[in-house]
Amino acid sequence: MTPVELSRTVLHAVRSAVDEGELAVAVPETVKVAPPGPGGCGDYATNVALRLAQPAGRPAAEVAEVLRTRLLRAGGVRDVAVTGPGFLNISLAGDADAALVRRIRDEGMRYGHGDALAGRTVTLRVPREIRAEVVAEVTARLIGAQGGRARVTHVAHGEPADVRPVPAPGDPAPLGPAAARWALLHPAPHDRPSLGGEHLAQREDNPLFRVRYAHARTRAAARNAAQLGFTAEPGPMDTPPGVTDTVADTPATAATAPALLRALADHPRVLAQAARAHAPDRLARHLVTVADATLEFLTHAAVLPTGEEKPSAAHRARLALAEAAGTVLAGGLTLLGIDAPEHL
Repeated sequence: MTPVELSRTVLHAVRSAVDEGELAVAVPETVKVAPPGPGGCGDYATNVALRLAQPAGRPAAEVAEVLRTRLLRAGGVRDVAVTGPGFLNISLAGDADAALVRRIRDEGMRYGHGDALAGRTVTLRVPREIRAEVVAEVTARLIGAQGGRARVTHVAHGEPADVRPVPAPGDPAPLGPAAARWALLHPAPHDRPSLGGEHLAQREDNPLFRVRYAHARTRAAARNAAQLGFTAEPGPMDTPPGVTDTVADTPATAATAPALLRALADHPRVLAQAARAHAPDRLARHLVTVADATLEFLTHAAVLPTGEEKPSAAHRARLALAEAAGTVLAGGLTLLGIDAPEHL
């Protein structure tokens, strides 16, 4: 279950409580879910009960309990706890992680594409400046990925524009196609882009390098698995009882898979948001988040067996997660017009 799907599930719980007379409030248009903060638990948390408490004329803890009862009946939800003044902390069912990985495998690089802008035609008026034109080109692609249609038109100097980022300080072409596009797309529109050689550096402080390197690492893992005679299969990533996997059982490893899964689950929301806001930089920064989580996972998790160890179901599940991360990175880079090399 993605954050968007969970948000809809919580919203449905609110609506059903209102329809059945347990809450007398106006149903909000949206409900935000996010990883739990300090003192929280589970996979996601929401403050919707606190938002509804005043209009409902009831303590937030009571509102939370009303919603908790309904959420426990929802498919894909394993447990719901109320913490603090009324935060709902939601734990997803054990197969939710595998279901997300299967969805990414099924949808491929179209994972995250949707219908948020279906039937809409968006006009993008842009000045004749290289950064504005590249941002508009990618924005049009993002709008198309959300079911809409974009029409790009140029405006003269001083005329109103829909896309007008801070101009590039020079010609980005010497950086090469990939680094040039990244240099123009990664900064926020109000930030002046840098066209220096740092975009070409093959080191960790270069975000583009990390994104492309993380993708290449996932492809290398798949090739190495093929040489060992096994393939990916979504499923539980924990080591079975009675089996010792010293790498996978460390606390650091236990944290890396959930962080990566959250980043992957957030991808559809980021794509829709980037399309609506005409902001490819949001996608670029999200890819850095996915890449960093991927590299942490590949570094700490036992994706491949070592020594005389035989491939297990846990190895296949971890490999499936790594491949899903590679798919999301490749799909995001493609939307930005940047290639995702198999080797780096």
